[in-house]
This record gives sequence, structure tokens and C-alpha cells, in this order.
Amino acid sequence: MRLAGVQLAVEGGAVEANVERALDRVREAAADGADLIVLPELFDVGYFAFDAYGRAAESLAGDRLARFAAAADDHDVAVLAGTVVEDLSASAADGLDVPAESGLANAAVLFDADGERRLVYRKRHLFGYGSEETDRMVPGERTPVVDLGGVTVGVTTCYDLRFPEQFRGMVDRGVECVLVPSAWPYPRIEHWRTLGRARAIENLAYVAAVNGSGRFGDDALCGRSAVYDPWGTALASVGDEPGVVTATVDPDRVAAVREEFPALRDRR
Repeated sequence: MRLAGVQLAVEGGAVEANVERALDRVREAAADGADLIVLPELFDVGYFAFDAYGRAAESLAGDRLARFAAAADDHDVAVLAGTVVEDLSASAADGLDVPAESGLANAAVLFDADGERRLVYRKRHLFGYGSEETDRMVPGERTPVVDLGGVTVGVTTCYDLRFPEQFRGMVDRGVECVLVPSAWPYPRIEHWRTLGRARAIENLAYVAAVNGSGRFGDDALCGRSAVYDPWGTALASVGDEPGVVTATVDPDRVAAVREEFPALRDRR
């Protein structure tokens, strides 16, 4: 499976412009041969545009994500629209299973190449350090995994990288590749690099850590998206400007590494 992580330039509060930019990048990555395209955290509104969350929120069955489902179908490529601001009451009204009947969630949605919704992940660990996320969002309760093109895929988001037990739980359900849409800011660059690599090493799995790019007042995203293989080797990486990281995700490689170095079997 050819994975493309899009380090998107995100403009705070400019929802339509951000969505159009993301759809353009999806078309380009699909034309370049991607099988799975991953977008960053809150690419629709911008993580630090807290006051815009309410007006940006929609149901996960709403028109905005329908455009990404259509793009996935049109271009025969899986897309992680990861993440957007979800209006939980609107999603509930549309028949979706939600963690609360009202409020907002930081939600990632994975569409397959037919445009079908295959996975919904709502960020479980909300960030409160100099952030309003914990005040404005409802945490998710589940970390699902799904088979996508013969690869068992899971999703976490940004701050979740600091909670290794969440990743280990996915490994117990067979995960081979974890997608991590993020809005990781300066100055914690070394944390970002180290944690993504560590989650790959300790779980002997691919980790695609896909950050955004851009400045929001005094805050700026550090970019540096990367795809790590099951040994923790960076297969592709970029700096802090908009760009794309591409790598091949091979489940046979995961199986071979886990057989050669059976650390997961040695747990007690």
C-alpha cells in the first residue's frame, strides 16, 4: 500500500479555503499513485482557531466530509480526513454512534477507495497545556482498527502519541500501521520526532505521523511529518513547509520484523 501523508498549509478559521486546498492535495497525491492519503489534524479549521470551532462543526455525515468521500471514490484512493470538528448532536441525529449527545469532538474519518466510511476515531487524549481543546471538545472512547487493502490500520491523533498504552491496545488487535494526524507546534520538535519513532519501535509497526504547517498568531506548527517503518527508521520526512511524505506500507514486512525480533511475544 502506497501511503501519502499531506503536510497541509492550514489557515486559521478559513474552512472553505482549507477544504479546497485539501481536496486539491488529495487529487494530486492520487494522480501520483497513492493508495491511502492522510490529512493532518483539524485541517478544516486550524487547531489554534478555537473561536471558530463552533461555526466549523458539522455532522460526520454532512456535506463537507461527503466531498472527501466523493474524492476517494472518484480517484480510487482511500482518504483519512483527519481530523475535523464534529457536531455530536448533528452526528447523533444522522444515526451515528457518538460518545455524547451534544458538544464537539475532534474526529478523524477514514474512507476507503469506494468512498465508504470505514473508521471513525475521536481523539481520546485532549490537550490542555496552553490549549482550549479540553474546554471545547468531548473525548472519544474507542480506538478502532480496520483492514484496508490488506493492511490492518488504526488511527490516533497528535497528543495521543504520549500515551503508549493506547498504541499497545491496537497492536493486540492486529494493527500494522498507525496513522497519526497532528497539529504539533513549536517548540516541542524533539518530542514529536522521538515519540513517533518510539511508537513504531516498541510496537514493531508502521507509524505515519502527519502534521500540519502554518502559523496561528503566536503559535506555529512544526511540520516535520514522517513515516516510520517497524524498526523505527524514517522512510520519508519533510521540514516545516507544506509537502508530502510517501512510503510503501507492507504487512509482510511487519510480520517479518516481528518474527525476527519477537519483543511483543516477550511481554509479561
